[in-house]
Amino acid sequence: MNHLRFLRYVDEVARCGSIRQAAERLHVAASAVNRRVQDLEEELGTPLFERLPRGMRLTAAGELFVRYIRDRSSELEQVRSQIEELQGMRRGMVRIVVSQALAPAFLPKALAAFRKAHPLVAFQVHIGDHLQALERLRGFEADLALVFNLAPEADVEFIAEHEQRLVCLMHKSHPLAARPGGLRLRDCADYPVVLPNEGIGARQLLDRFLLRSSVKLRPTVESNSFEFLRGCLYHEQALSFQIAIGVVTDREQIVVKEIEDRGFPRGRLVLARLRARQLPVVAHAFAEHLLTALAARPVRTA
Repeated sequence: MNHLRFLRYVDEVARCGSIRQAAERLHVAASAVNRRVQDLEEELGTPLFERLPRGMRLTAAGELFVRYIRDRSSELEQVRSQIEELQGMRRGMVRIVVSQALAPAFLPKALAAFRKAHPLVAFQVHIGDHLQALERLRGFEADLALVFNLAPEADVEFIAEHEQRLVCLMHKSHPLAARPGGLRLRDCADYPVVLPNEGIGARQLLDRFLLRSSVKLRPTVESNSFEFLRGCLYHEQALSFQIAIGVVTDREQIVVKEIEDRGFPRGRLVLARLRARQLPVVAHAFAEHLLTALAARPVRTA
């Protein structure tokens, strides 16, 4: 299917906006990519790209043609998956974009369980936010997205939504760790806090509540890494906040407390796909597996 490989050259140039960068990603010579683009333009009788001083930009005809390429590629993946199912091979590739909170524990466990039943299935996992999820779904770079607070879009289908609450994390030596039950945010006001960046879902939930509350927290550290924030808890009497499903606990070191303030907002974990796209068989099977894993997951707190 060499013709599909050559069509991919056009798609990659569209993604990169550059012949040279596309060639590097495809591991071929830039001259080969340029020649195939020119051949297709000659065959179609119209330019697919505008040649600009700083790169390549799709023309209106190019946008139509790239959409055609991506549609055909998606259909081919589906046919291949169905053929493999008929042959009993159960091979395939699942491409998914997930929020950072799912990366340390939930997703690795879900993948491992799925691969026990489907050992020949491979995965491509991209960690990103809801905006990156939309971009990758629409660019046919992901079959599924499992991210927080994905906004409704006409071309995106929500397979499922799961409500998630925010929890407070601390080291076992923290004065609040031995307190029975959960916490109110005013209990946290006298201690330093280490927080996710403002663009992260957990931080947005916290800020939404604090905006209408008299409670003031003292962030001493902000980061886009949950692993880093968790590490900070070992070295000072600080508190951190995270979505419950993303918590990785060392039961001997890290204590997790529920937030008991009335009306505290909750986040939405959304499993989604591109509406017009037919999922490969293995991607559909993994989506069903995720639904089961989400429904069965217990939330453990101190």
